[in-house]
Amino acid sequence: MTKKLGCRWHLRNVMAEHDMFATTDLVPLLAERGVHLSREQVYRLVTKTPQRLSLDTLAALCDIFDVGVEDLIEVAVTDEPIHKKVSGTHATPPPPVRRTTIRRPRGL
Repeated sequence: MTKKLGCRWHLRNVMAEHDMFATTDLVPLLAERGVHLSREQVYRLVTKTPQRLSLDTLAALCDIFDVGVEDLIEVAVTDEPIHKKVSGTHATPPPPVRRTTIRRPRGL
């Protein structure tokens, strides 16, 4: 068995616990702490689990809601079986990647 790590992002729940339901309400609060994100970026931050998150943004969120990192991010570990190859079967390798060369006519 191998372990697979994942995260559960609880920003939306933390916002609701603080009676904040509009993602746009978070924009000025972040800006007060030096984190300048667009409305669209904040919307994605609230509605989806971020794959990358700056420490400044994380620290600002913890300060805004007076919570710890563990209140925003829950690490989820799952056990997955290791899939063994059946002897005698070989997976077909993907075709090689070919780089395209753009050639311009002479004299231009």
